[in-house]
Amino acid sequence: MSQIEVEIHIGERVFEVACQEGEQQYLQAAAKLLDAEAQVLVSQIGRMPEPRLLLMSGLMLADKTGGLEERLRAAEDKIGALQAELDELKAQPPEQVEVARIPDSVNEMLAELAAQAESLAATVEEKTSSDG
Repeated sequence: MSQIEVEIHIGERVFEVACQEGEQQYLQAAAKLLDAEAQVLVSQIGRMPEPRLLLMSGLMLADKTGGLEERLRAAEDKIGALQAELDELKAQPPEQVEVARIPDSVNEMLAELAAQAESLAATVEEKTSSDG
């Protein structure tokens, strides 16, 4: 691959930087991050020598990156712990749930009571229809 020159803007300054063909967008994205930090410094402090501006901007980005890496490690640790817990739960046999079984004698008694209730209802219906 051939190298190409790319113009980037950092802290109101223009730089020519070489990169591999096809990597321009990554270089531009990195330059935008560095420029954002440089703009903060320029707005707070004002103009400063180019090497100092680049150094301070780079240090601010490094600090942010370090914080993000710590958060990423913490998130990865938490994911690992949750995955281990999930794997442990999956490895356990499922809980057995006992369902109460109605004894046959109770079912027979209920059927008998239902039959008696139907018989009584029929008798009441007969008496009320014959009285009317």
